[in-house]
Amino acid sequence: MESKYSISLASLIKEFQLKEIYLPKDANEIMVTSPEVNRPGLALAGYTELFDSFRIQVIGRLEHRYLSELNEAERYARLETFFKLKPIVLIMSTSLPIFPEMKEFAELYEIALLETADRTSSFTAALTASLNTHLAPRITRHGVLVEVYGEGVLILGDSGIGKSETAIELVKRGHRLIADDAVEIKRVSAKTLVGSAPDLIKYYIELRGIGVVDVRRLFGMGSVKATEKIDLVINLEPWDADKIYDRFGLDEEFADILGIKIPSLTIPVKPGRNLAIILEIAAMNNRQKKMGYNTAEEFNKRLMEQVL
Repeated sequence: MESKYSISLASLIKEFQLKEIYLPKDANEIMVTSPEVNRPGLALAGYTELFDSFRIQVIGRLEHRYLSELNEAERYARLETFFKLKPIVLIMSTSLPIFPEMKEFAELYEIALLETADRTSSFTAALTASLNTHLAPRITRHGVLVEVYGEGVLILGDSGIGKSETAIELVKRGHRLIADDAVEIKRVSAKTLVGSAPDLIKYYIELRGIGVVDVRRLFGMGSVKATEKIDLVINLEPWDADKIYDRFGLDEEFADILGIKIPSLTIPVKPGRNLAIILEIAAMNNRQKKMGYNTAEEFNKRLMEQVL
């Protein structure tokens, strides 16, 4: 499946310390757009239907053994058929010997040929995880992302509601800032969202009346984090005396972000409420729910037992 995002082959070479056997052009100009990684066993055996040339191809011991057991003429024919499919990149794992025909066809059909010393399974898993992150669907939301007791809390609300001030108070209490004002959110799997800050404003926070401050320099390296999984969404809104707010926590709300439902809470804001403490409790309560204990349900159960 082709993604609308891309990453240069040069970035992957640097990240995984890949050895360059042949490059048809500068690695910065070769763009990878598919998060899928393929082991081309069927293609090497002659079945080329549904072959996706946008995927990175990885040859491991199994494919190498198969090619080794072919006679020279048959191996030449099979490799030529495979390279004619024009895969974007071919990587040899486990430092396996590269057949002379591979380099010949890589040059002929202008296909990048690389090598890694890593074992096939571990390398493929790491490469897939990296591509899923780099090429993940993404959006940018106006808000603040903090890590509170290990939970990634995305704070949303209108400008001036107190998101940044709450984040600073949480940082002072030992928690960590990931992003302020703009949160880049990526869907890295079917169940996981990861947030980060744009490079320009990373580790900075804006406080009205003071200006922009560098959280990393003021509070130290332990006060910030580059990325964090989003576990809970907090919506801050002005207190509405006419609105009925949930007092027991039995009503579960979810925020849909990139097709993934994240537990959500609406916190009314008014003078005198300590939002930092409220968010700490919300984060701990959310973590407790994930561990199998729901305080609201337990309290309701006890209440019903008393009534009955």
